[in-house]
Amino acid sequence: MSQPRIPASGGAPSGLQAQNGAAPTSGSPYTNGPVQNTLMSSHVSAGQGYNSQLPASYHLPAKTALNPVSGQSNYGGFQTVSPLSNYQGLGQTLNRPPMASNTMTPSLHGGPFSRMPPPASQNSTATPMPSGSFHPGVNLPPPPSNWQYNSPATGSPINHSPPVSTQPTGSGNTNLTANHQYISSGDPSLQNSYIKSGSAPSLVNPPLPTTFQPGAPLGPPPTGGPPPARAPTPQKPSHSAIPQPSFSSAANQEATPQFPNKNSKMGRSVGYAYPSLPPGYQNTTPASTTGMPPSSLNYPSGPPTFTQTPLGATHLTASMSGLSLHPEGLRVLNLLQERNMLPSTPLQPPVPNLHEDIQKLNCSPELFRCTLTGVPQTQALLNRAKLPLGLLLHPFKDLVQLPVVTSSTIVRCRSCRTYINPFVSFLDQRRWKCNLCYRVNDVPEEFMYNPLTRVYGEPHRRPEVQNATIEFMAPSEYMLRPPQPPVYLFVFDVSHNAIETGYLNLVCQSLLDNLDLLPGNTRTKIGFITFDSTIHFYSLQEGLSQPQMLIVSDIDDVFIPMPENLLVNLNESKELVQDLLKTMPQMFKKTLETQSALGPTLQAAFKLLSPTGGRMSVFQTQLPTLGVGALKLREEPNQRSSAKEIHLTPSTDFYKKLALDCSGQQVAVDLFLLSGQYSDLASLGCISRYSAGSVYYYPSYHHQHNPVQAQKLQKELQRYLTRKIGFEAVMRIRCTKGLSIHTFHGNFFVRSTDLLSLPNVNPDAGYAVQMSVEESLTDTQLVSFQSALLYTSSKGERRIRVHTLCLPVVSTLNEIFLGADVQAIAGLLANMAVDRSVTASLSDARDALVNAVIDSLSAYRSSVLSNQHPGLMVPFSLRLFPLFVLALLKQKSFQTGTNVRLDERIFAMCQVKNQPLIYLMLTTHPSLYRVDNLSDEGALSVSDRTIPQPPILQLSVEKLSRDGAFLMDAGFVMILWVGKNCGQNFLSHVLGVQNYASVPQTMTDLPELNTPESARTIAFISWLREQRPFFPILYIIRDESPMKATFLQYMVEDRTESALSYYEFLLHIQQQVNK
Repeated sequence: MSQPRIPASGGAPSGLQAQNGAAPTSGSPYTNGPVQNTLMSSHVSAGQGYNSQLPASYHLPAKTALNPVSGQSNYGGFQTVSPLSNYQGLGQTLNRPPMASNTMTPSLHGGPFSRMPPPASQNSTATPMPSGSFHPGVNLPPPPSNWQYNSPATGSPINHSPPVSTQPTGSGNTNLTANHQYISSGDPSLQNSYIKSGSAPSLVNPPLPTTFQPGAPLGPPPTGGPPPARAPTPQKPSHSAIPQPSFSSAANQEATPQFPNKNSKMGRSVGYAYPSLPPGYQNTTPASTTGMPPSSLNYPSGPPTFTQTPLGATHLTASMSGLSLHPEGLRVLNLLQERNMLPSTPLQPPVPNLHEDIQKLNCSPELFRCTLTGVPQTQALLNRAKLPLGLLLHPFKDLVQLPVVTSSTIVRCRSCRTYINPFVSFLDQRRWKCNLCYRVNDVPEEFMYNPLTRVYGEPHRRPEVQNATIEFMAPSEYMLRPPQPPVYLFVFDVSHNAIETGYLNLVCQSLLDNLDLLPGNTRTKIGFITFDSTIHFYSLQEGLSQPQMLIVSDIDDVFIPMPENLLVNLNESKELVQDLLKTMPQMFKKTLETQSALGPTLQAAFKLLSPTGGRMSVFQTQLPTLGVGALKLREEPNQRSSAKEIHLTPSTDFYKKLALDCSGQQVAVDLFLLSGQYSDLASLGCISRYSAGSVYYYPSYHHQHNPVQAQKLQKELQRYLTRKIGFEAVMRIRCTKGLSIHTFHGNFFVRSTDLLSLPNVNPDAGYAVQMSVEESLTDTQLVSFQSALLYTSSKGERRIRVHTLCLPVVSTLNEIFLGADVQAIAGLLANMAVDRSVTASLSDARDALVNAVIDSLSAYRSSVLSNQHPGLMVPFSLRLFPLFVLALLKQKSFQTGTNVRLDERIFAMCQVKNQPLIYLMLTTHPSLYRVDNLSDEGALSVSDRTIPQPPILQLSVEKLSRDGAFLMDAGFVMILWVGKNCGQNFLSHVLGVQNYASVPQTMTDLPELNTPESARTIAFISWLREQRPFFPILYIIRDESPMKATFLQYMVEDRTESALSYYEFLLHIQQQVNK
């Protein structure tokens, strides 16, 4: 997260592992094992690792511990953090020096500084934690105690990407419109599993064909024959840090030479220097979830009437400097007088201040968001604003419409390998200028012809230049082996504890119900392993009359019996698979085996999947007790709130090492933890974190004692089994020259400086990156960011999904604050705070979050406001910043107190790192609605359903009344609180009870009554559930219910035993800002 000014004591600065975490307990470097396939190894030079000096960046500020006598604390003290151990791959260790050469003690504030005052009952002292590995991409070398704002150093990573063929080649199956997994024109299969079929809204414009093929008989072929092959470009020595998977041509097969561009400082213009007509192809609608209210933002909503004229500097002047276009954004507020700034409708992201012709082509903010929609010209300007610069991505999101291009020529910049996109400049019909590195490239002959419009000589109308989000069918150059088949391996805990929970019946039944819906084709393979103190394999060889169990009891030296019969073709062995799923729950019904050999089982499963790669789904119900990876109890309930005793770091590096092995062989591990007892998720979670898997957590799961958890598991399992999946994927994020990316957040392994290894990619995963301004952008008016995700579909097609975002460059602090995206800023700070919690302490992370608000508002007050007013003055764009940070402090990841179990805290942190922003914000700052008076006024109409839209209320008990009913939507859980004097109409027509006393103590479903009130309430709650990929449990509670305490916990604006109220928090911020 942070880049140290001085190396931490106790060892050399960490190397490559700093981006991915490291084993804190092992002194020996870890080797990723032998290369199993000569095609998989390629080498990248040391210069390609992290040896270059990277620019310094935004870091969360922190303070020394509160002095219990004076109540004061001072900035500038460093906490000693032990370094991470080195990760070694292929027999070499890549070490990175500290990120900046100067060693200095930062002093962000002169003089004493009061830490956020804890309530009287809270112990205010904090002891720093030793360093450990927790989340990938977090800290380069070990962090100092301060998130800092520093000047940039030099050097930026070179992008390595796959070659582009200049010769037409076959592109595989091109009958794309039949592939409902990826081409969609409103196909309900692309929507969330909880959406009923037919609920997708009708499109305003009927979809055009989303696949076009140069060979399709849509018009005369281009004349002139294939383009001449280019002379080979000079190659740099290539090198790599770990064994490369077979498809690594996308990453390392081509070293991209960096051609010097003498004109890179010239004024940036977007547009074409020759006349054009309205586009003949446009098939972009904003990525949106079915049923979401129409956005008022200026994002594409159908075929635009885009006539591209030259947009030079003069054309952009009005929009770039026209701050008068945003009078609301320039409002200055005193939050102490105007606290109630929460909008009554969902908060919309700010629209970049761009020319409308550019903005309507821009990427949807649901896929790609920047914390600052106006990018500062220099790092010094960014430092003065005291705001973080970063991106939040949702790259594989389910889309209602996605243009798919099948072409033997994928046009990319010869220098930086950027994919051609709507924000490049066409100098004429034969040349285009890259919007990232400014190199002038030739337009290939094939690209001159648009088969959809049957017109030659209009490259600027191709779909690649009309859509900021697009998917390419990759030609053979983008693979070194045939695309892998879909392979699914299920690993079940069958110990006595596991059987007692009853989960196995539900999972096996869910698998039976969804077996035909698993994404795949005729090559799909499936296998099963069960384990307790021994490991059980299942032979499903075609021709057997019933499945055959093979037991391996030697867990110290695991081997695979009959490996050729354990992963079988699903179509050929479907009857045996069904037999096994029907009988498996009964096999272990009377087991007395209580031990759990999870570690050896994972080793066996890895060996089984290594030849092909695939997805491993692991179900675990207790702490592993036998063999490698065995864990011990580390949680003491009475010490949950003590920062010194919170074990946020793994207790062993076994699971991380195994995850890195899995990543190298294209295996991702998804962990389903169903446990009422402490299971050390901090250690177990590493198996998913570094293999690009996901963690699902069901505390206190039991099919009878906790039926709502069973309902949640069943719904989420259905989504998990049937959602689309990408295999053997890599993702790279590129940005305009002058910007650099230095830290990644999410579940993956960073394989080289800027390449993320994703053995599996799913539509529910989000990612974040931190950036800095490395070189001055003074002569540039626009910057662009592009993410490229190369993956294998479940149908065996190699595809590349590309998103491109364009933003203006700004030169004043006022413009930076004007374009601040407060939700994206809060999301990025949350990711950074998780890392700080692990590398330093929870207390340190909480302080840093508070200081992020103080620093930015202090900068605004001192540098932007001309008149110093009393009160807490904030720009309109940051009016919710203190509220969202207070919500983060009260979120399970960062809250203090003893009521949060350690595994629950770790799971909340996992979700911060892996959730798309929209879901992270909902779980951080829930939505409160009054639902006893729902009406059709302002309602949405979604697929013949009327969805009421009640206003969102502030999270304070002031907004509650005993004569109403209120729904708290906290993302993973919904609580419907019924007041004591709630109207009889709601009680009888919605809850189906005679009076308040008849409301059951435990009620988790609304009865379907034949009343308009019941229909409205059920429609609203169902619609909320459909918006997300997980299933929130609904609890209906009375005023005196034991769960009322949980309901009130979500009231972010109210005071609790261990946290300030919103008004008290604002007073504290004001005190610090006005010093």
